Amino acid sequence: MKVFALTSAIILTGIINTQAQIKLPKQVVENSTVNSVIGGSNHSNLSESQIIQGLKEALKVGTNNAVGIVSKTDGYLKNPSIKIPFPPEAKNVEYAVRQVGFDKQANDFIKALNRAAEDAAKSATPIFVQALNEMTFSEAKNILKGNETAATQYMANKTTDNLVKAFKPIVQKSIEKTEVTKYWQTVAQKYNQLPLTQKVNPDLELYVTNKAIEGLFKMIGEEETKIRKDPAARVNDILKNVFGS
Repeated sequence: MKVFALTSAIILTGIINTQAQIKLPKQVVENSTVNSVIGGSNHSNLSESQIIQGLKEALKVGTNNAVGIVSKTDGYLKNPSIKIPFPPEAKNVEYAVRQVGFDKQANDFIKALNRAAEDAAKSATPIFVQALNEMTFSEAKNILKGNETAATQYMANKTTDNLVKAFKPIVQKSIEKTEVTKYWQTVAQKYNQLPLTQKVNPDLELYVTNKAIEGLFKMIGEEETKIRKDPAARVNDILKNVFGS
């Protein structure tokens, strides 16, 4: 009997440049029955449909939990792994203004960036739900039988464009609400007064959008890892049956 192992990764690609790992089932089937080894527990006589249901449920639980985590106040700001810093092209700006005592202004700008991302993340849930609802048996089967990036490709293809479209107008409003532009102008004005500096004008709307999605997928990866490793994270019978109890 061949073994079904939970070993896939979600790496969000395309519009954003990010990596976030989600370990998902990879399956080799004999007839319609699978003998699986997941998280150290043996489960026999699981059909393809049961395992596919478990895959979809794991993604549903993982995405819901991740959205809940990042959309809270300080969901991005107080999490070092997804906190949004100065844009890369503005790192010199941050360094220079901190050197002349503008720490508070730099910190205010970073806080505003992260508040905008936290606002935008609330809109992600229906997009993930739609992607899961539209997942066909054939697509799920290909994910289970595919290589380690099969789930990555599916989720990226199904959600990236919609996430960007949903996030951008919210980020734009959040940037206005959290006064990101004002804080940036304060920092940039001080920077431009320094000798031998070149003006920097990052696209803050696109930057926050991309970093918000990047952080969200990173958290989805962490949530899925919990489901795989921690029986307490398998919160319903479907997950317990497929991933072990």
